[in-house]
Amino acid sequence: METLESVKTRVYKFGNKTADGNSKMKNLLGGKGANLAEMSLIGIPVPPGFTITTEVCTEYNLLGQEAVVNMILPEVEQSVANIETIMDAKFGDAENPLLVSVRSGARVSMPGMMDTVLNLGLNDEVVLGLAKRTNNERFAWDSYRRFIQMYGDVVLGMKPESKDDIDPFEEIMEALKHKRNIQLDTEFTIQDLKDLVYDFKEAVKKRTGHDFPTNPWDQLWGAVIAVFNSWNSDRAIYYRKMHGYPSDWGTAVNVQAMVYGNMGDNSGTGVCFTRDAGTGEDVFNGEYLINAQGEDVVAGTRTPQQITKLGSLRWAELAKVEEEDRAKNYPSLEELMPSIYKELNDYQQKLEDHYKDMQDMEFTIQDGKLWMLQTRNGKRTGAAMVKIAMDMLKQGLIDEKQALLRIEPNKLDELLHPVFDPKALKRAHVIAQGLPASPGAATGQIVFFADEADKYKYTILTRIETSPEDLEGMNVARGILTARGGMTSHAAVVARGMGKCCVSGAGALKINYKTRTLTVDGKEYHEGDWISLNGSTGNIIEGKVATSEPELSGEFAELMKLSDKYATMQVRTNADTPKDAKIARTFGAQGIGLTRTEHMFFEVDRIKAMREMILADTVKGRKHALEQLLPMQREDFEGIFEAMQGLPVTVRLLDPPLHEFVPHQLIQQKELAEDMHISLEAVKSKISELEEFNPMLGHRGCRLGNTYPEITEMQARAIIEAALNLKAKGIVAKPEIMVPLIGTIQEFEMQEGIIRSTAEKVFEEYGDTIEYLVGTMIEIPRAALTADLIAEKAEFFSFGTNDLTQMTFGYSRDDAGKFLPIYIEKGILKVDPFEVLDQEGVGQLVKMGTEKGRSTKPNLKVGICGEHGGEPSSVEFCYNTGMNYVSCSPYRVPIARIASAQAAIKKTM
Repeated sequence: METLESVKTRVYKFGNKTADGNSKMKNLLGGKGANLAEMSLIGIPVPPGFTITTEVCTEYNLLGQEAVVNMILPEVEQSVANIETIMDAKFGDAENPLLVSVRSGARVSMPGMMDTVLNLGLNDEVVLGLAKRTNNERFAWDSYRRFIQMYGDVVLGMKPESKDDIDPFEEIMEALKHKRNIQLDTEFTIQDLKDLVYDFKEAVKKRTGHDFPTNPWDQLWGAVIAVFNSWNSDRAIYYRKMHGYPSDWGTAVNVQAMVYGNMGDNSGTGVCFTRDAGTGEDVFNGEYLINAQGEDVVAGTRTPQQITKLGSLRWAELAKVEEEDRAKNYPSLEELMPSIYKELNDYQQKLEDHYKDMQDMEFTIQDGKLWMLQTRNGKRTGAAMVKIAMDMLKQGLIDEKQALLRIEPNKLDELLHPVFDPKALKRAHVIAQGLPASPGAATGQIVFFADEADKYKYTILTRIETSPEDLEGMNVARGILTARGGMTSHAAVVARGMGKCCVSGAGALKINYKTRTLTVDGKEYHEGDWISLNGSTGNIIEGKVATSEPELSGEFAELMKLSDKYATMQVRTNADTPKDAKIARTFGAQGIGLTRTEHMFFEVDRIKAMREMILADTVKGRKHALEQLLPMQREDFEGIFEAMQGLPVTVRLLDPPLHEFVPHQLIQQKELAEDMHISLEAVKSKISELEEFNPMLGHRGCRLGNTYPEITEMQARAIIEAALNLKAKGIVAKPEIMVPLIGTIQEFEMQEGIIRSTAEKVFEEYGDTIEYLVGTMIEIPRAALTADLIAEKAEFFSFGTNDLTQMTFGYSRDDAGKFLPIYIEKGILKVDPFEVLDQEGVGQLVKMGTEKGRSTKPNLKVGICGEHGGEPSSVEFCYNTGMNYVSCSPYRVPIARIASAQAAIKKTM
């Protein structure tokens, strides 16, 4: 008996200016399906088709193939009949054949991650009918050989699994090209194509043990199931992990009537963007190929041509092609087919105006008629993201809130890393020129295979062309270099999405995978040699090139200023040195939320005094050593306070266990014994005494200060004296002294007493005072549970979510790498809780601690200083919890500022 659930709509039709869905249904129809429906509704010429929903993919993973096929069979048959009516053709008919494409479509764009099959429905009878119907025998057989190859790869599992495997289809084609002494697929004769079809089918039978399927309906179901399976392919899983997409989203399947770009010289296919995806410049751009199908443009096997004349001239300049040769061999679509170009230009403007965002579109020209195959919000670099948002704001397409919400905070990271030093670039030796596919600067050692991208610390993945199988290596590499492919090749699109520097289509490169060599103008470079890529110019440079620090300027600075208009929660930084403090301040930090004093003790001139303090057997001995450290600490604090003058600075007292400061190698222990004028055995005995079974839960944090109060006295004195010294110079310092690792109010009270009595002594000595706060870091679950008691004394809370996560989960950060990746892979955890705040567990302690603290002290200042302070979803949680500030590393300050503004905007929507 059918339930209500089993009769819900699972297949949605579109085409002929009508559609069952729309662009708001991306979760159900996937991004591609929802946009195809929307395009159809607004009058864009879209080949008719239908979308099988993402929910069916989930059902497939639960119920299996047979149950799902039976469930959706009637709807699919009705939808195929609808396509037949619109296209006036019949699926599987030899006289008037309808062919279809089968494509995946997740709710978010995952370029190159999942599978596509074109020309589905062909067999030995249908190909003859197609040739007769179109009066184009070459086109029909070319489509047939393409179909067998794609279906074999995607559905029948013939795609090579590693660099050592041979693609049987490519091997057959290369052998025929060699025999015929030709270079391009377009040079195959009709007989060549017929021979390829025969040889391809033989290859399928040899590899699989079965004949190539001839029934169009069997082909269709095979392709649909293959798309569902591709959702859980290794590369799709890796891509989801990389971007944090849940595995239970599933993918939709889009089935569309085929339109053909390979019908001759009045046909073609292309990819275009309403704005420059690399720079954000407001110029229509893209690439196309005549007599080709969609995959040809991104595959990189043929050099694509530019859509606009301006783009064509720019390309020719970069590729060093003379204008006469360009106009003859590489004309733009604008020059070659002006009427088609005008129509395409009108559609791109209509789509951008409709979606109010930069669009990435695919199109096919069939025998002089333009069809739009898809549109989606285009992947873009961090720089382009900022420029497009700010330009659209100025152009009146979006408002200020929409401009801020357009920003993916983490992508700003691309703008916050070093770029090539202009002075160093003047001295650089450019060995070749490619296309500036994805901006940025990258220096690394050459590797030729994606699975070896981690062979060196910094690598440049150097390929003839990349494919989806290279994804993990592309992510690991510092930069990507390809000899083939244009601005819309796989390498270019994926690199831009990653924010990875990429230079593509460097035709002067001769890459030999067998010898692992790269040859340019007769000079040979080997695996491991250093090269540099300038993704903004396309220059390929010999050796290493020095870099310089980034800065907030132009649209980026405007965006940051706009974020401050809407953000109500402040962003501070974690900084242990004046240098870090200055960097963070240039990025807009509104104070320091964490200064770790222990980092100051590891410098060569200080570690000796620190070790002397640790090895001392008496209070007098410890104080003597601490007196040596006092001026050093005071100097550090003066530098940090001065860098952040007028802004609050939270200083955490000594936190790590003392064993971290002592040497554990024999040679260093001997040196220490000589310096201290004590025996080696005495040193070894003290170090052995300091060892703990579980140092994370041992003698550290406030426990050190409460057992050795002279440590807290020295640090409190250094902080207060530094602030008073600056006051004498007219510089305002606002210290906030933070007691770490408390679990009871008594622990805090003892530390607070030492701090305040020390401060009073210093005030008396200086004859002056400064304002300061004493608060605590909430990083132990008991502290969160008793926060109402602690708030009776503490003047501020700062949640140390690194340790709080460790203690709540019972995971050691140092050891979790052994099992966390497996937990995430198996779905036990969705994300690494040390990277993204666990809102269900740790977050509840944070929320409880904040509420309890403010129940005692309503104006209690609350912040967060763990690594989560710069992670966007965690920042939003902190805003919703009512925190005053988040604190993060200097280079993540702009990210947190945007996330804070977005959280405030979302709250009002």
